Amino acid sequence: MVKVLVATSAMQGTRDNDYNWCIEGELVLLLPVCRRDREDPDGGCGCGRGFAGMNSHRATTTAMVRTLAGFSRADYAEAVRSSLEAQGYNHHAAPRLTDYLLDVVEDLPDGVVVEKRLDDIQLRQVPM
Repeated sequence: MVKVLVATSAMQGTRDNDYNWCIEGELVLLLPVCRRDREDPDGGCGCGRGFAGMNSHRATTTAMVRTLAGFSRADYAEAVRSSLEAQGYNHHAAPRLTDYLLDVVEDLPDGVVVEKRLDDIQLRQVPM
């Protein structure tokens, strides 16, 4: 059983520049930010605020923390590896990325929605 990030449409629209082209519930990755967005998560590319869908190879600005019963760390590492390979990234980085993704969600409660702001992952807040 592992805790992971999955794509969600929950809390979409909280920010004016939200987007969600992923499959609801698919595993997501955190990939490097491009030069265009490196200094601004609200930059024109969108990768500074997006999670990458492991299956659809699309992106979303919201992800949910989920504990997946019957899904092991080895299963997760293989999902990360195969997704990186399918997208043309260095799949040899999969063990390190898997560890990072597991660390990101370790202390977050199941069901919480998060957003990416460059290198920071933070809880998605409802505007007051």
